[in-house]
Amino acid sequence: MYVNGKHYRTIWLKEPDKKVVSIIDQRFLPHRFVVKDLHSVSCIVRAISEMHVRGAGLIGVAAGYGMYLAALEAPADGSFDSFIKEAAERIKAARPTAVNLSWAVDKQLKTILNAGSPSEKVIAALETAKEIAGTDAENSRKIGQFGMEVIERISREKGGKRVNILTHCNAGWLAFVDYGTATAPVYTAHEKGIDLHVWVDETRPRNQGAALTAWELGQQGVPHTVICDNTGGHLMQHQMVDVVIVGSDRTTRTGDVANKIGTYLKALAAKDNGIPFYVALPSSSIDWEIEDGLRDIPIEERGGEEVKYIEGLCEGEIKKVLLTPEESGVANYGFDVTPARLVTGLITEKGICKAEKDSIFKLFPEFKK
Repeated sequence: MYVNGKHYRTIWLKEPDKKVVSIIDQRFLPHRFVVKDLHSVSCIVRAISEMHVRGAGLIGVAAGYGMYLAALEAPADGSFDSFIKEAAERIKAARPTAVNLSWAVDKQLKTILNAGSPSEKVIAALETAKEIAGTDAENSRKIGQFGMEVIERISREKGGKRVNILTHCNAGWLAFVDYGTATAPVYTAHEKGIDLHVWVDETRPRNQGAALTAWELGQQGVPHTVICDNTGGHLMQHQMVDVVIVGSDRTTRTGDVANKIGTYLKALAAKDNGIPFYVALPSSSIDWEIEDGLRDIPIEERGGEEVKYIEGLCEGEIKKVLLTPEESGVANYGFDVTPARLVTGLITEKGICKAEKDSIFKLFPEFKK
């Protein structure tokens, strides 16, 4: 994707020093574009847990690079492997819901432990981190191609009139290495010249929609309008939404989808109004071990300050403002689970399938046990 006309990925190795990982620090967007350098496992853990980086795919890629930094830090003696195993647990604990994180850590762990000398382990960790990042970007590109067909079909059905897409949170370029998932079909369709418009949920409490999705859509020149989270149902009732496309932090092998809190309510409104509800995700976001999303997907509970306070630009400075009575208690669930029965289809790097076990495994037979 592009920022002020220059191509960026969300995470990369700093040149010429390949012992440093650079990220776009998303805490400052949309008001400031800040690049931050990460030098250690501790920096990676903090960046993930404090949401300097966020989004399922990017968390996984950051974890992959974190394991590479761990290999650089590990002592070149008999304790190398134990250091790596400890680092893996620290990274996994940073965010519990997104399955990409544990997937990337486990992939790196297997690679590193199977390599020979400490120097060979470092080389293997670097190559695997680069592979994880490259695969993430390529899968997002493919998701854009398959998802674009949905938007193109709606455009034909409307005789070329504008296609209105509603999305929730940020499953865009900023949530992955490049392209994104929910936004990838939008970017592909926009580049093809299809007339479209995106309704952007603000997505409380961290406002990833208002701050991040709106910013990146604007950078790509995509028409969009920011709405408060509770507006989607009204728009659907008045035929102002043609399709809903969201991302996923973890999807079960049966098609239940965990995504940013509020997604379930959008799915319910879409179902009630006969509007297709698609989930765009790479296969790395599918948890092949679980079937019941409501029972088995861990739902992250975050600190109450995210709900009680809001940040924004005031007189040229980013400031935090208290919204609630200071003594009020707060519950801050980060995600909810949308049952498979409410999902029209899953848009993946291998194509579109129904949100059901047989259809998913038809696309991904290699994961069937």
